[in-house]
Amino acid sequence: MKLLPLMIAIPLGVAFILPLLPKKRPRMADCLAVLATLALLALAAMLIGQSGVYAVGGWRPPVGIVLVLDGLSWLVLITVALVSFLVTVFSARYMEQYTARGRYYALFMLMVAGMNGAVLTGDMFNLYVFIEVAAVASYALVAFGCHEEELEASFKYAVLGSIASSFILLGIALMYCLFGTVNMAHLGQKVSASGLNRAAIFSLVLFIAGFGLKAALVPFHAWLPDAHPSAPAPISAMLSGVLIKAIGVYALIRVLFNVFGVTAQVATALMVLGTISMVVAILMALIQWDLKRLLAYSSISQIGYVMLGFGVGGAVLAAGGSPVIAALGFLGALFHLVNHAVFKSLLFLSSGALEYATGTRQLKEMGGLGKEMPLTAGASLVASLAIGGVPPLNGFFSKLIIILACVSSGHYGFALAAVLVSIFTLAVYMKVQKYAFLGKPAEGRKSVHEVPAAMRIPMTLLAVLCLGMSLMLLPGPKKRVLDPAVQVLMDRDAYIQSVMGVASALGAGQETDMKIAEN
Repeated sequence: MKLLPLMIAIPLGVAFILPLLPKKRPRMADCLAVLATLALLALAAMLIGQSGVYAVGGWRPPVGIVLVLDGLSWLVLITVALVSFLVTVFSARYMEQYTARGRYYALFMLMVAGMNGAVLTGDMFNLYVFIEVAAVASYALVAFGCHEEELEASFKYAVLGSIASSFILLGIALMYCLFGTVNMAHLGQKVSASGLNRAAIFSLVLFIAGFGLKAALVPFHAWLPDAHPSAPAPISAMLSGVLIKAIGVYALIRVLFNVFGVTAQVATALMVLGTISMVVAILMALIQWDLKRLLAYSSISQIGYVMLGFGVGGAVLAAGGSPVIAALGFLGALFHLVNHAVFKSLLFLSSGALEYATGTRQLKEMGGLGKEMPLTAGASLVASLAIGGVPPLNGFFSKLIIILACVSSGHYGFALAAVLVSIFTLAVYMKVQKYAFLGKPAEGRKSVHEVPAAMRIPMTLLAVLCLGMSLMLLPGPKKRVLDPAVQVLMDRDAYIQSVMGVASALGAGQETDMKIAEN
């Protein structure tokens, strides 16, 4: 567990070093950022199968700050590390069209540090702090181009993000007033013992609204369709691929399932919010011609699938139903969360490659790019089929599991909505393929060439992952990677005991030390 602080310290330290590098040598910034994210990926991989608690400064919980590694936090941690590494490789060439690369990477590393901290912390107030670190860095990155469109989108994002943060902070303050602690496991212990009064229920509503805004669920989604098109393509990949999951979906699920304990009403709310997000966002995506705006609405829709899966699993769990069906819902949600991080990052990177080559995001101004940019076209096609749920790609299996969980639990209407939205999703991405890569070049479009190798390599690797990630459902990988994350959501008491048990162990150790000192 001594490695856990490095997941936060490395990106935080590199973020302060990057602006100090010579501006005349931008490659130094590229290399340092790539090496830092590669180190994070290696560290996250080394932690596979491990679980435990790191007490910062040796102070036992609930008084001290703790970092908690379990199956759920590791799954999100490795996803953030993987996407961050590939995006920094892509950025090395893509960001040549911008100045101040050192500042770009510094903000990027702060965002990564905030996400890693939010995933690992076992403390509600530090969860808020890390979320704010990631959010403030992302506000600046959305406005990195400093044009009117970017500044307007960043301002809207910052305003709505600040409202979300206010909801979260107020919810934390209420919980502290009610229970006298901000440690998540200790809060879960006290909530389990005393139940929820009206103030605690109000706090729960604040968390759903605040984290729902961070996750861009409908009707809390207004910032995302503007932020994604305005941000540089690598940042769009980060926002959609991992940011809204780490500081939105993950934080919400951790609080709902491990602190409050999921109830039938909350689970139903997740299913309804997820389904509304799926339907509304995909209908909005159908009418978009700005490629990145289309991808932004699609992200909202896919997050809806994730929330539907969590809601179904929670509903079965709250009703005392079959643990197998509950686990099926959680499995589908977690697998789709990881899958979406991969294929949506690939879609945003391929859109960045198209914009880099053609200078436009408008689908009607493209056409015929498949012959001129074959690798980008192939990568985009793989990601489009994956997100559309075409077998045997990874998106098919995660959607199928969520739909089976809905059917098995008797929620046939939600299952039907998931099937129809998947069909519409495929239609949206066939539209992208038709207007961007097929047919004749748009009138007046200049001849283009394939993007540089540093941009092609991350797209190729992500396309390979889309093809191969279905293997995660084989018994061996599933037991090692996905099942531990599912178990964290299934067993709230085990999470509480894993953290509070460390408190007892530390306390016993300190008392022994005191007796030895007295003797």
